[in-house]
Parts: sequence; C-alpha cells; structure tokens
Amino acid sequence: MKTSQFQKKLLNMQENLMNFALALTSNYEDAQDLVQDTFLKVLVNSDKFTNDHNFKGWVLTVMRNIFINRYRQLVRIQKIIDSATDIHNLESVADSGFDRPDSACHIHDILRAINGLNKTLRHPFVLYLKGYRYDEIARKLRLPVSTVKSRIFSARKILKTQLKDYVGS
Repeated sequence: MKTSQFQKKLLNMQENLMNFALALTSNYEDAQDLVQDTFLKVLVNSDKFTNDHNFKGWVLTVMRNIFINRYRQLVRIQKIIDSATDIHNLESVADSGFDRPDSACHIHDILRAINGLNKTLRHPFVLYLKGYRYDEIARKLRLPVSTVKSRIFSARKILKTQLKDYVGS
C-alpha cells in the first residue's frame, strides 16, 4: 500500500479510533492521547502492515495494545506506592528534592551510570525501565527469559554499587 493511501485510510478511521479509545479509557482527554499515540505508532510501523490483513482490525489492535501496556505500567507504579510501609511519612513532592538545583546533578549522575553499563546489560535494563515485562524483553532481544532476568539483576547490582552515595539521600 502506498504511503498516501495508508495515511488516508488511517485518517478515515479517526472517528472509529476515538470511539474505541473512549470505550477503553472513559475519559475524553485520555482517549485523545490514546488516539494520538496510536496514530504515531501505526505510522512508524506502517512497513509491518501487509495488504492481505484487515487494516481496521490491525489499527484497533495497536490501540488496544498501547492501552494495555499503559495500564500495566500504571499498575506497576501503583504497586510501588502501595508497598510503602508508612504512607503518612512519605516525602511530599515539594520535599522530594526535584525542585532543588542539585537534583539535576543527581539525575545526570544516574543517567551517566545507566549509559555507562555495557550494551548487553544496558539494553534489557532500559527496556525494563520503560515498562516492558521480562517475556516482552526476551522476545524483542531474542534471548531466553532467564538471561534477561540475569542481565537486569546484574545491571541493578552494578548501578546500586555505583550510586551508593545517592541511596537514602
């Protein structure tokens, strides 16, 4: 399918996408974000679509997968928050240090440490930080799940050692 035809078909689906996004999110702004992200992902991956497939079904599947991945990421974040032992003593955002000038140095140091990992450790670790599950990372990198887990564990161990001055600060 030519690029202009592909884009035209996608634009013609805008109303269908918005309706499906509203059904998934139950929120207009979240639905708009989901439609926009779907457009972007579909356009970036247009080469993966073959003419013998159902275009509408393919695009709606992309949207559904984006929604599911966001939901999983939200659940992971919620688990971290819920596992706090004493929620009343958690730092507030204002007290977190992110508004202090030295916090930029901390972030820079953390990013430098992550980027300093060798590629075999860094790549699975970064994918894990982005919210991918172990099995998804394994498929993407064509590695056994046990290897992915081992590399992420090793990356954490190295980073913990390198960033020991920041733990608890």
